[in-house]
Amino acid sequence: MPDSILQDAILLLEDGTIFKGKAAGKKGIGIGEICFNTGMTGYQEIFTDPSYFGQILLTTNAHIGNYGIKDAEVESDEIQISGLVCKNFTNDYSRPLADQDIQNYFEENNIVCIHQVDTRSIVKHIRSKGAMNCLISTSEMDVDVLRQKCKEIPSMHGLELASKVSTKKTYTIGEENAAIKIAVLDFGTKKNILRCFVERGAYLKVFPAQTTAEQLRAFNADGYFLSNGPGDPASMDYAIDTIKDLLIENKPMFGICLGHQLLALANDIPTYKMHNGHRGINHPVKNMIKGTCEVTSQNHGFGVSPEAIEASEKVEITHMNLNDNTIEGIRVKDSLAFSVQYHPEASPGPHDSRYLFDDFMDVIKKHKN
Repeated sequence: MPDSILQDAILLLEDGTIFKGKAAGKKGIGIGEICFNTGMTGYQEIFTDPSYFGQILLTTNAHIGNYGIKDAEVESDEIQISGLVCKNFTNDYSRPLADQDIQNYFEENNIVCIHQVDTRSIVKHIRSKGAMNCLISTSEMDVDVLRQKCKEIPSMHGLELASKVSTKKTYTIGEENAAIKIAVLDFGTKKNILRCFVERGAYLKVFPAQTTAEQLRAFNADGYFLSNGPGDPASMDYAIDTIKDLLIENKPMFGICLGHQLLALANDIPTYKMHNGHRGINHPVKNMIKGTCEVTSQNHGFGVSPEAIEASEKVEITHMNLNDNTIEGIRVKDSLAFSVQYHPEASPGPHDSRYLFDDFMDVIKKHKN
């Protein structure tokens, strides 16, 4: 085991709670909002999910790194988390298909990690006190210095992050002569979402987060997709205004995660900061239209107001979380727009929710000029 994995490290939470462990990854300090994920597999996909930008990831699974790193198993071109907290940082692996070990991967991507900590205790603390900022230090050990640095971390509430992870230039994916064209508004989209559309015969043009409705219309798409991404949706006035403008066309529109929240905000449904969010691959969701249930993958710290939806004449609920009755899907009445809070491109069920891509494609085909 590399010597760097045996050095001391500190996890300092915003409320002053301290956990001591051992260092791994790049030596330094990582800052962000701490959040826990309950998934038993898929750590590399989680590391590279843009929705985790600005967050410190705490994994409840005991071993992280045990099946190595495969270069192709990514949701974006770089690691998005600000740091990792785990029980066992398992650098040795036995999977023949892996390209490298996790320590080398973290060093290459400048990611800090603290391990050999009581992750169960940390999760219980967050579940009780709620999500909060934190820092991991594997270089500075002076707690007073770290407390000051922790105070300087911006709150996730009101923080606009989507424009930081969005593509800076438009690009296309799929066959240019495909029968269906979809304009993707990229707030931090995952690669597998785009693949799901291409596999169904769509040609995609992916636009930066702050693209205007007029610029999107120039592509003459058959439908619009609103992607997942990080940060507080209520801080994204630019996106909300664009979506409102696009809704006037009444073309098919589909949103996932942050895109779901933005579609709600565009229809006067407010969002709120959740106590500790939903992050994992085992969340049960009921389809209220079909009466069926799905095992879903989720990653979000904000939700849409159930009270506002129940009082709304514009929006109806299509999906509910069976753990806590939070809103998991909506449809805009008298419109071709719908969205879900969870990630149908993921494979926890394994493909319980992939039908949503089929539904969107069917709506496009039915209403295509």
